[in-house]
Amino acid sequence: MTATAVRSNLLGTLLTRLTGDEKHAPSAFSTLDVLWVLYDRILRVSPETADEPDRDRFLLSKGHGPAAYYAVLAAKGFIPVDWLDDLGGPHSHLGHHPDRVLIPGVEIGTGSLGHGLGLAAGTALGLRAQGFDARTFVLLGDAELDEGSNHEAIAYAAAARLDRLTAIVIDNQSSTHGWPGGIARRFPGWSTSVVDGRDHDAIEDALSQSDGDRPHVVVAVVEPKG
Repeated sequence: MTATAVRSNLLGTLLTRLTGDEKHAPSAFSTLDVLWVLYDRILRVSPETADEPDRDRFLLSKGHGPAAYYAVLAAKGFIPVDWLDDLGGPHSHLGHHPDRVLIPGVEIGTGSLGHGLGLAAGTALGLRAQGFDARTFVLLGDAELDEGSNHEAIAYAAAARLDRLTAIVIDNQSSTHGWPGGIARRFPGWSTSVVDGRDHDAIEDALSQSDGDRPHVVVAVVEPKG
């Protein structure tokens, strides 16, 4: 059995244990491959180093439908697998939005869409000010870019040359407004990559890129929502 098949079987099994948020299943499945590549191949963080100051940071801005995120955290040992059996319960650690206070390895509490990129820019700036070489990654949805706060963060990150910041935008064509020239054109001053959001090697290559003095955005194209 190939590594990809093993991954698919493992995450598929873990995802089936998460019930009660089926309406957000498309959001979860759209992010699954990118999340796996991040935690399996890219991020310098583990359950043992989750509190180390020089760890890489991952911020989930696309917090609707976090089932895939929880499944990956369980697969990588950040949380117990049996937590997956109680999504959104009265005594559950796993809410319908991730909570950094309750879930080991979660960096931010995810609420209204549009906040994650600004928080990621601030995180990257703070890490640089402290002299850390850690990278900051933030995962957004394409529709989330309709929120104006993202464009302020995009402009600031480019002006401040936050070269250790990488944004990943999941493009499942759910954006209301769209953008002339595609999503990557929304990020002036950034380096850009557009990849198949199901191709693990392409995702890894794009997430590993940096041109040295600019933030980077990876647009991961998946099948249309619905």
